[in-house]
Amino acid sequence: MEEKKKSRREWVKTAAIVFLTILLILTFFSNTIMNYSLPEVAAQYVQSGTITAKIRGGGVVESGDPYEVTVKQTRTVASVAVKDGDTVQKGDVLLLLEDEESDELEAAQLALESAQDAYDLALLSADVTAEAVNGSYSNTSVSTYRQRITDAQTAVKAAQNEVDELQESYDELEAEITLVTSSIADIDDEEEALEKAQTDKENADFALTAAKNKLDTITSLYEYANDVSSGDLASLAIQKNEATQTYISAQTAANEAQLAYDMAKTAYDNKVAAEDKTGDIASLKHEQDKVKVNLDEKSRELEEKQQELSDLTADINKTLNLEALYKSIENAREEYDELLAEAVDAVVTANISGTVTTVNAVAGKEVSAAEPVVVLQPEGKGYTMSFSVTNEQAKRLSVGDVADVVNAWRYDDLEIVLSSIKPDTSDPGQSKLLTFDISGEVTAGQTINVSVGQKSATYDCIVPNSAIREDNNGKFVLTVESKSSPLGNRYVATRADVQVIASDDTQSAVSGGLSGYEFVITTSNKPVEAGELVRLSNDN
Repeated sequence: MEEKKKSRREWVKTAAIVFLTILLILTFFSNTIMNYSLPEVAAQYVQSGTITAKIRGGGVVESGDPYEVTVKQTRTVASVAVKDGDTVQKGDVLLLLEDEESDELEAAQLALESAQDAYDLALLSADVTAEAVNGSYSNTSVSTYRQRITDAQTAVKAAQNEVDELQESYDELEAEITLVTSSIADIDDEEEALEKAQTDKENADFALTAAKNKLDTITSLYEYANDVSSGDLASLAIQKNEATQTYISAQTAANEAQLAYDMAKTAYDNKVAAEDKTGDIASLKHEQDKVKVNLDEKSRELEEKQQELSDLTADINKTLNLEALYKSIENAREEYDELLAEAVDAVVTANISGTVTTVNAVAGKEVSAAEPVVVLQPEGKGYTMSFSVTNEQAKRLSVGDVADVVNAWRYDDLEIVLSSIKPDTSDPGQSKLLTFDISGEVTAGQTINVSVGQKSATYDCIVPNSAIREDNNGKFVLTVESKSSPLGNRYVATRADVQVIASDDTQSAVSGGLSGYEFVITTSNKPVEAGELVRLSNDN
């Protein structure tokens, strides 16, 4: 019994030792065990440095100068002889059309009939026979009509100039007769005005002389008093000032009287001279009568010339209208005949050599002039491709920059050059549209991705491209932050929102939530979320 109790105690003791041992092991190795369950990440410090920025984008290749092949009338396609990518030469058959009368042919026939009716109607109201018009429409006849009108207009202008010159002479004689007639009127008024002006002048001169004498006398007294220091000096100074003002007023009045006298004398002399011209009036009127006869004759000639021009213009307009109507018949007939000839055994051929980029025709379906049936890339013409970038990116580019093709091994001998940088119409304030000229082995409709730009710049925060992540809230990186715990350091993934401002094939310059000393996660063996614990790989 004692042995059983002893054996049980030994077992309990052993179990306790084992348990405590296991507990101790788990305690010491719990950090390692937990670490193995955490995502393993590789991280790298944020650096400063230089990036040679490459702007990347892609677009659909388009024809640089597409040539559209169209039909003149709605027709049903019998068969299509080409497909996208085919190379054709000028004159090669593109489509075969079924024999049928189109709507355009019917419209051309109606237009021809309408043109004929309009011509016949105009012919009935004109004094010109059909034989005189048919076939006479030519540049020669039009030039002849124009010359006749020009000659008539020149004759009218010459007659008008003669009338204007005679009218001017007549008006000048009339003005001279009026002047002479008025100048020989009664001379009494001018004589009376002259006598009054003479009297006013003499009075003004007398007043001026008196004022001058008084001023001289007072000036002499003032100078004497000043020399002997007389007590009357102040009174004499006042008198001298008053005499000076009186003299100035008298001088002004004398000048005005002299001017009035001169004017009255001139008027009087003109009247006297005019009396000698009385005999000239008869001569002037006789000359004016002769001018009036010529003026009336030239005025009648002018009216005749104007009427001739008006009649000539009316006749020519009538004739030209008939010729124009006849020409419209010829044009309508030519259009009708051309469409009629294409109604049977019609084909659509290539007008140029090139490559077929688009075929919009299907056998058994109708085609019309509303859209091209085939689009050709002309031989020797290049292709274009466009995509949009930000204004900041566009500042780092220049027209003429050569772009590199992404996955260049898929293409042969492609040369892609930036040809224009223009505002993007979909977002003109924020974006620019880059257009590239493409030459080489390429066809319209292909999608090509390129990188362009070779300008270097230095940045404070540069991270590997693999560190940049993106979700609905934008781009960000995960940094590793160390936190102390009783069992050692723990590492937590922390989100930092960033904006990418430049990048090359391996790294990107960023701004935003980084200061420049962070440890950013580049790769991990499983997905990592912000706030999660992570373990660092042995490479860090």
